[in-house]
Amino acid sequence: MQADKIQCAAALEHLARVTEFVEDCADRFDLAAKKKLGALIAVEEAFVNICSYAYPEGEGEVELVCTREGEALVLEIADAGRPFDVLSLPDPDTTSDIMDREIGGLGVHFIRKLTDEVSYRRENGRNILRMLFKRTQEGAF
Repeated sequence: MQADKIQCAAALEHLARVTEFVEDCADRFDLAAKKKLGALIAVEEAFVNICSYAYPEGEGEVELVCTREGEALVLEIADAGRPFDVLSLPDPDTTSDIMDREIGGLGVHFIRKLTDEVSYRRENGRNILRMLFKRTQEGAF
């Protein structure tokens, strides 16, 4: 599987295109069904965060790259928005009653829990979130 990529404006109207791209990559890689669902949820959360927070002064772009690394599918989502390591956020409180919890933070929690490996780097003025999904269901949610 060679590297595939798409670019689009960081706008929620492009979410369907982004998820279709991820679904196509997951299908071609034969990712297990639960892993595929996890990849779709994780990428959706990352994309929505970029659309909502990366470009407060205006419009921007998002690039999504899909590659194979051994027996894993790797998805990298990048933007040139304000520097922000989404993984630096603390884990949300998932133990207290849902009505008592602070709003936000669950998207990042999902990204952490649904990926087999996740990392962030700032490179050449871009935020890059790297998410790795092993082909099999082992470790799936």
